[in-house]
Amino acid sequence: MLFRSKVKLCMSSRPIPFFNYPALFRQDDAALSDLVLGVLRRGAYIMQRDLGEFEDGLASYPGVKHVLGVADGTMAIHFGLIAAGIGPGDEVLVPSHTFVATASAVAHTGAKPVLVDCGTDHLIDPASIRGAISSRTKAILPVQLNGRTADMDAIGKIAQEYNLKIVEDSCQALGSKFKGQFAGTFGVAGSFSFYPSKTLGCFGDGGAVVTNDDRAIEVMRELRDHGRGADGLVHRFGYNARLDNIQAAVLNFRLARYDQMVARRREIAGIYDRRLKGLNTLLLPPAPDSEPDHFDIFQNYEIEADNRDVLREHLSAAGVGTLLQWGGCCIHQFPDLGLWRDLPYTEQMTRRYMMLPLNLSVSDDDVNYVCDRIVEFYGR
Repeated sequence: MLFRSKVKLCMSSRPIPFFNYPALFRQDDAALSDLVLGVLRRGAYIMQRDLGEFEDGLASYPGVKHVLGVADGTMAIHFGLIAAGIGPGDEVLVPSHTFVATASAVAHTGAKPVLVDCGTDHLIDPASIRGAISSRTKAILPVQLNGRTADMDAIGKIAQEYNLKIVEDSCQALGSKFKGQFAGTFGVAGSFSFYPSKTLGCFGDGGAVVTNDDRAIEVMRELRDHGRGADGLVHRFGYNARLDNIQAAVLNFRLARYDQMVARRREIAGIYDRRLKGLNTLLLPPAPDSEPDHFDIFQNYEIEADNRDVLREHLSAAGVGTLLQWGGCCIHQFPDLGLWRDLPYTEQMTRRYMMLPLNLSVSDDDVNYVCDRIVEFYGR
């Protein structure tokens, strides 16, 4: 009986990779080929008009005064922290459930990342923030994770009470909103990543930092280009952290239809929610439009699942790719970093969390197939 069941599963399997990287180019093959060749023929390689056009377009999207295209999301966070005055001896509160780059951006300023817990939505827990504040705490670095913005009312209240700066890691949340305000616009600066698998992705590394602070943008402009100011003189030790002009051109092309891309992601999330919400073996993210304070863009569809590892094996046998974000470890779980803290919910979550395929290359049929396999698994 078990043998027959396995054969039936194998015969019905279909390949649904977690992310289809070749499809990024294939979906717009002709247009992107013309675009990239045009940039190359103009010899427009570094800090040319394509970068300026993208920065202007991105600024208008969330309605910020300044956008700076940079080499990657990590540099965007790092520059925001420096512009906020964070440096040696300071502590910055960071959720452990994030990519190590968030904490790296803090450490490279000379400050110490202090890790805090997350809640059931997998975002930074305001109660954990309050319990981690010390006399050295200078900033809160909320991570707007998986395309959702944290409770910025609660975080803003704590920041005001303790005179703390807010710098956002909004690398996964371009277009996400809390109470109508865009992720990345709540503090001194916000950051975005354009890694290929992001909601707005390019063909390599790329990032941007946004701010409404005139002083902060001047600091960050200098940091991006070896410390050089508008006068051509070097005013500080900086970095070579410019967004590549070809990538800027690609991003500007994609930004023009970004709203439609987000709408499709929300459709896919809606299918997952309708099909899986009846399973008490799963914890799903909030459904689209289920909470009036939140507009989620669903960079990822991260769930918690009973018997997770066996479920992943079942889905893999059926051709479905899944992923454990951060390789299955949160930052406090890397012993060599020396940042261990007792974070009960994060510990529990990392034994159960996983991500299902959600990107523009999956069809409704693909999503329903994934759901069928999950229902099948728990039905057995």
